[in-house]
Amino acid sequence: MSLPFENNDHFTYGSYLMVPELLSLQQCVSVDPDTGRPEHDETLFIVIHQVYELWFKQMLHELDHIMVQLGEHKIGAAQNHLKRVLKILKTLVGQIDILETMTPAEFASFRSFLANASGFQSAQFRELEFLLGIKDRIDLDWFSGDEGARLTKRHTAPTLWDAFVRVLHRDGFEVPAEVLQRDVSQAIVPNEALQAMIVARYDDEGFAGLCETLTDLDEGLQEWRYRHVIMVRRTIGTKHGTGGSDGATYLATTLFKPAFPDLWAIRTAF
Repeated sequence: MSLPFENNDHFTYGSYLMVPELLSLQQCVSVDPDTGRPEHDETLFIVIHQVYELWFKQMLHELDHIMVQLGEHKIGAAQNHLKRVLKILKTLVGQIDILETMTPAEFASFRSFLANASGFQSAQFRELEFLLGIKDRIDLDWFSGDEGARLTKRHTAPTLWDAFVRVLHRDGFEVPAEVLQRDVSQAIVPNEALQAMIVARYDDEGFAGLCETLTDLDEGLQEWRYRHVIMVRRTIGTKHGTGGSDGATYLATTLFKPAFPDLWAIRTAF
């Protein structure tokens, strides 16, 4: 397949961004029984979720880069890119405001056509969770093919938290062996000795700033989860979600479970 920029004579905004191809991807599946056309609000639903997936792709791109920067001890650069991820999270929350302009009746007009499709099946969001160390909620058997391979790789790879801990280790701090050598395929377990070490270094403005930005990231993820739960409750109430999930009931179980528990535990130490 030829790339849009191979012929510079025809290199335009539309060809660079592949706009015609992009705009062809919103394929509605619903049918209005009165008009024979797709239900009006399904297009919004598709666009919002496609944009989510694009932002998830960018967040993974940024976080992978941040992991490299932390590995190279480029703390300031890593913090700057973390701030970009925070801005993206705010944008994700803002998109929920748009979804909430859809009434329950408007969503119900096409919901049955979604069949077993569910946001629960977003492989990229699961990759994000794994990269942030949230590895105790997902069964890898739910995914197959390329998605399954990507998730398996993420599941067995070090997390952002592991990269952060190694910053401490390289700076000469005696990070507990159980933290440095933990099974990275498992959820992050709080460690009091590590917490004391983090607190002891909080007078280092650069290090404290990195900790606070990581806490901002964790808070931003929790804010997105909360808004998502409320949006689902507002739209479908207590109904089961598409794809057989428990809908808002399941989503509520993900609330108030931080990705970086040690950074929250230290708050009482100051």
